[in-house]
Amino acid sequence: MPDDPTPPNRTGPAAMDRLLDVMRRLRDPETGCPWDIEQDFVTIAPYTIEEAYEVADAIERSDWADLRGELGDLLLQVVFHAQIASDRGLFAFEDVADDIAAKMVARHPHVFGDEDRDKSAAQQTRDWEAIKAAERAAKSQTGVLDGVAAGLPALLRAVKLQKRAARVGFDWPDSEQVLDKITEEVAELNEAAEAGARDQIAEEFGDLLFVMANLARHMNIDPEAALRGANAKFTRRFAAIETALSRDGRTPEESDLAEMDALWDAAKIRERAERK
Repeated sequence: MPDDPTPPNRTGPAAMDRLLDVMRRLRDPETGCPWDIEQDFVTIAPYTIEEAYEVADAIERSDWADLRGELGDLLLQVVFHAQIASDRGLFAFEDVADDIAAKMVARHPHVFGDEDRDKSAAQQTRDWEAIKAAERAAKSQTGVLDGVAAGLPALLRAVKLQKRAARVGFDWPDSEQVLDKITEEVAELNEAAEAGARDQIAEEFGDLLFVMANLARHMNIDPEAALRGANAKFTRRFAAIETALSRDGRTPEESDLAEMDALWDAAKIRERAERK
């Protein structure tokens, strides 16, 4: 059995101490794991993003056993980054925990202070944003869009940028104007495609995606969740095509678009009937 200096314990602090100790052991320059020792913030960051999405995926599937494991994987990423920082003398995990605890207390004066709790969720959201704005100002982030992380997934960042701009009145009044803009952007994309200029096509395509994100915001839709749903639907229906073809001992490569399109439509009809 491996030498685990801190065996499992069901109590919270002891469990956290065990995880921190495991990470220290993994990063020990003399006795640790060579792979873990070689990592830095940049090399670990992609894993952090991936683990966050796997948490979201487990929630989407309502797989609570899997969620437990995925949350552990995500927590490991926090511990990993904190240990790298500690190795460099920057900060420790305890600093991370203290900072976020202090931030939550500061942002919830209606819970930890003497403010009245009797207010709507919308008012609490406005208060939250006002507190965040004050925090950004304290960091000399005075621009409306300052502090929106550049490393966010592009779709999520588009929505956050638009929300910030909307707070100061830079926004369409309703979704009809956004739909008109989408029509305009589609026309511009067609023009770029006809001209054959690759850079311009990419730029116009980006503009179209940006406006689509804005439409989602106006319609109170999470565009990331909507796209995940579309991905899942595509995966499910294409699997139905493969299953149907396999009954004849064939693969998609041995079919054609017309047949696969018909099988797709059949899968769509079955799904709609099952939902009724």
